Amino acid sequence: MAGIGFSLKRLFQKKGIAALCRAYGYAGIICCGPMLLGVVLLVGMALIATLGGMGRHDRELMNCMLTYSLLVSLTFTSWFNMVVTRYISDMLYEEKMERIMPSFYGSLSIMLTIGGILYGIFLHFSGVRLSYQIVCLWFSLVLMVVWTETIYLTALKDFKGILLGFAVSLMAGFLLALILVVLGWVSIESLMLCVIVAYGIMMVWFYKMLLDYFPRSDGSKYGFLRWFDRHRSLAFTGGFVNIGLFAHLVIMYFGPLAVQVEGLFYGAPSHDVPALCAFFSLLITTVNFVTSVEVRFYPKYRNYYSLFNDKGSVRDIGQAETEMLTVLRQELAGNSYKQLICSILFVVLGSIILYRLPLGIDDLSVSIFRYLCIGYGVYAIANSVMLILLYFEDYAGALAGTAAFAVISVGATILQILYSPVHYYGLGFTLGAFAFFLIVWVRLEWYTRRLPYFLLSRAAVVVHGEKGLLATLCDALDRRDQRKVEKENEYWSRQAEKERKKFEA
Repeated sequence: MAGIGFSLKRLFQKKGIAALCRAYGYAGIICCGPMLLGVVLLVGMALIATLGGMGRHDRELMNCMLTYSLLVSLTFTSWFNMVVTRYISDMLYEEKMERIMPSFYGSLSIMLTIGGILYGIFLHFSGVRLSYQIVCLWFSLVLMVVWTETIYLTALKDFKGILLGFAVSLMAGFLLALILVVLGWVSIESLMLCVIVAYGIMMVWFYKMLLDYFPRSDGSKYGFLRWFDRHRSLAFTGGFVNIGLFAHLVIMYFGPLAVQVEGLFYGAPSHDVPALCAFFSLLITTVNFVTSVEVRFYPKYRNYYSLFNDKGSVRDIGQAETEMLTVLRQELAGNSYKQLICSILFVVLGSIILYRLPLGIDDLSVSIFRYLCIGYGVYAIANSVMLILLYFEDYAGALAGTAAFAVISVGATILQILYSPVHYYGLGFTLGAFAFFLIVWVRLEWYTRRLPYFLLSRAAVVVHGEKGLLATLCDALDRRDQRKVEKENEYWSRQAEKERKKFEA
């Protein structure tokens, strides 16, 4: 659903520091909501646990439980995000608003079932007590619902409501945790329940917003599965981005920096803490993409494509294409310069600041931090270019770039653990990010030189009926739901008939 930044434009036109902070707050939540919330969650709960006198082992175990649940939820939703987004976009374009909420229920039913079973199996063999397993599974399922809701909320562009939902829920969770500290009821289970309550409030808040905007529901709950057959490359693109972005964190749990906290829950503090701090270096590019690149690029993009739809002249189309690509190159270059400056500042000043913070930072952690700052910066630029490829529906180019990102990031990190000195840790992820950037940048340059060809010659004139595996699965699930509805109707008909006969008697 293109043009989020274009919708934010009016917020940045308001004067004053408060208005500017509010606009950047909206942009940051829309772009980086899941990761920002994860960071706030981990840091906030760690501080409250320390304040409540929780032992070091329990704090580390809770941190692992939160991290694992976050990564699991983001991993499962990442394979659905882009395809579901495309489905919602198509339904909005076709003005079939009633089809949107059924897809929400259908996608959640699949994700919660598969994710719950697989994560439940891991927790069963994790070696931690049953109560810990329950809260971990509960938390991850709630997160899957919230991350799925954020996809649908993009269509609303109700930035104030979204930000308010984030703020109220997190404040409620932290307030409840502080109350438990005062009462002396601090434990892993109680603090995990505070987190679940916070995200539960967010889940209900966002669901209410969706029902207000999409009050009607009609059609198949599993119709979106047909889009997996049409656009399966989008599913792999989303999954590969998630693998490239997070896999290096998990791989470190099996290296020399790993610390076994309890059972199958591992951590790598010397790597995790600098990775957490380095992550913030990419925020400026991610936010700038929707507040600057899209604001200037999207109107040109929309005008260019509308000329094809409205039978514009060849001369007008050529001029619109030149203007669009000129603006695009200017904005991407400006975005890259800003990220370069931000990364340099993080590497130079961040290294100095980290030594002065009570985070247990040593020379090894600072070395990892510098590599990851560069890696996250390059990833942010590459991700922006990849999103532009999706604007032009170059799904093959986006898939190639993200696949290289995932493969090289994972492969290089594994090789580092096996053969590289620890002071080079973080370089594997950085190499993957550079490969991601080079592929999508070259692909964008090649693709935009042939835009009219891809727009007019490659698109199918008629969309043929799907015969893929997931389309078949969609039909089977629809038939199952239909039989269930028929049985329910038959049951209630019999009950009504019995009541009628009883009344007559």
